[in-house]
Amino acid sequence: MDYDAIVIGAGHAGIEASLALSRLGFSTLLITQNLDAIGRLSCNPAIGGLAKGNLVREVDALGGEMGHLIDASMIQFRILNRRRGPAVQAPRAQADKFTYHRMAKETLEAQGKLALFQDTVVDILLGEDNSKIIGVSTERGHRITATVVVLTTGTFMEGKIFIGEYEARSGRLGESAAIGLGTALRQKGFTVGRLKTGTPARVRKSSLDFSAMVEQPGDPVMMPFSFDYQTIDRPSLQCHITWTNAETHRIIRENIHRSPLYGGKIVGKGPRYCPSIEDKVVRFPERERHQIFVEPEGVGTEEMYLNGMSSSLPEDVQVAFIRSIRGLEHAQIMRPAYAVEYDYLDPLQLYPSLESKHVKNLFIAGQTNGTSGYEEAACQGLVAGINAARKLAGEPPLILDRSESYTGVLIDDLVTKGTKEPYRMFTSRAEYRLNMRHDSADQRLTPKAHAVGLQPDEAMARLQEKLSRIEMVKDLLEKRKVEGRKAIELLRKPEIGIADLMESVPELASFEEPVCYQAELDVKYAGYVKRQERQVDRFSRMERIRIPEDFDYDALDGLSAESREKFKAVRPLSVGQAGRISGVRTSDLAILMVLLARRTDHDDEA
Repeated sequence: MDYDAIVIGAGHAGIEASLALSRLGFSTLLITQNLDAIGRLSCNPAIGGLAKGNLVREVDALGGEMGHLIDASMIQFRILNRRRGPAVQAPRAQADKFTYHRMAKETLEAQGKLALFQDTVVDILLGEDNSKIIGVSTERGHRITATVVVLTTGTFMEGKIFIGEYEARSGRLGESAAIGLGTALRQKGFTVGRLKTGTPARVRKSSLDFSAMVEQPGDPVMMPFSFDYQTIDRPSLQCHITWTNAETHRIIRENIHRSPLYGGKIVGKGPRYCPSIEDKVVRFPERERHQIFVEPEGVGTEEMYLNGMSSSLPEDVQVAFIRSIRGLEHAQIMRPAYAVEYDYLDPLQLYPSLESKHVKNLFIAGQTNGTSGYEEAACQGLVAGINAARKLAGEPPLILDRSESYTGVLIDDLVTKGTKEPYRMFTSRAEYRLNMRHDSADQRLTPKAHAVGLQPDEAMARLQEKLSRIEMVKDLLEKRKVEGRKAIELLRKPEIGIADLMESVPELASFEEPVCYQAELDVKYAGYVKRQERQVDRFSRMERIRIPEDFDYDALDGLSAESREKFKAVRPLSVGQAGRISGVRTSDLAILMVLLARRTDHDDEA
């Protein structure tokens, strides 16, 4: 073999997969169409957000790189939903997209055992019986072999972009699509579909009137995404908000027939929760206006991103509706909005390890699995890279379950339910989200990363020190009285925060802000957490009832035809997973449990 591992694609999934494999000691080749596009923030120049910020912190806790990259490149930081409960709070940061990309490329180039190569993969190579991958072939005729391959093609596999009547075979505007791989995978029996996403126009900063917009400042104190350090020192730029209006909507409605989305040219389904501006106008005719966030793309650029205005309408229409908006009347468009349609692989074809069920040693991650978003891609890439490395080492895969991480929720949703539209992570998808706060990701996942070799002893020592200091804060609050009551009792009141106790308990000032923040949340939500722990215990009991990979569902009498076919398609690894398959009847699940119990009893007797 030329390499132990090959990673295809250098977006956010490919970055994490290749770093995990090489850091775990395996010779790895990262193949990308354009070395100058590594880690590019193709759409929104921001990392994190609701549930997404949790994913970034989980990637960091597991030994990934995304947290470090955004910490080194952020130009604004905010904790979202500060006024709501901790389960739905999350960090979000605007990024200097040029710095982010440069840092990503430099990190990869500096990594030992990792080689980078610019070419386009057009096919995968299989062994004699077509059951195991042995390498890849490229557009320029290279045949490169490896024991494991991680596929992370993003929007480039058979990609096509649309701007009104214009269309081109591209994965991004100005960048060629990866032509041939999607067709090759179809021919090899993979279920391949089409999805669509889009991006808004970029406009010139000096052509905008910010005095006509509402300023959206960042938090006064920037907090790092990474658990590796406590503070961060970066410049902070302002974002702004404006709104569409009746004239904007009129222009869009009168030109809707020129949209490829409504003209039938685009067959792939777009993201439900991030619709284009024409989708918003058509689907919500009662809305008088839609919010637009005007966000900087970096410190050293004039380009501004119009968050909330993705479109595939022609460029002349884009100019008209953008200039109908307050503050954008004289906007100069530097890059037009466009839609992109691309191939993705049905994630029901994957095990929870993200290994293909059809081809051994092939792992798939990122938008190739039907997800949307940098953060969703990164966490999948990291898990795929870890499990590809563990396959090389002859070790069992790392499987994260729904009760311990948003990453586990995301992967379980994909491989159990599949997706017909771009999948985006939300807090509402997680049943046990109170246990999965962004501030506790290190407690949940760093020990797992340490066990697989991606976190050093120093990280575990730092975690133990943090946990010790959190307990010291809670002990201090338990012992100290304020106005005749224990400080910890006052902190349980919704209207009182730990900052309100600083004057009465001055010793709190000696503790770091993240430590005080987590101690406060632990105190306020202790009762809810205990209740959720009981729910997690019930969930875990169902997950522990394992189903053999070769289980014969055709031999199981009494199953409905629908459940039988779904069981055979997904091949769940536990009764818990079987119960989450869409459309499976409770009665069929009961039949499955009875038979598994009989088999267990029989095995015990034997």
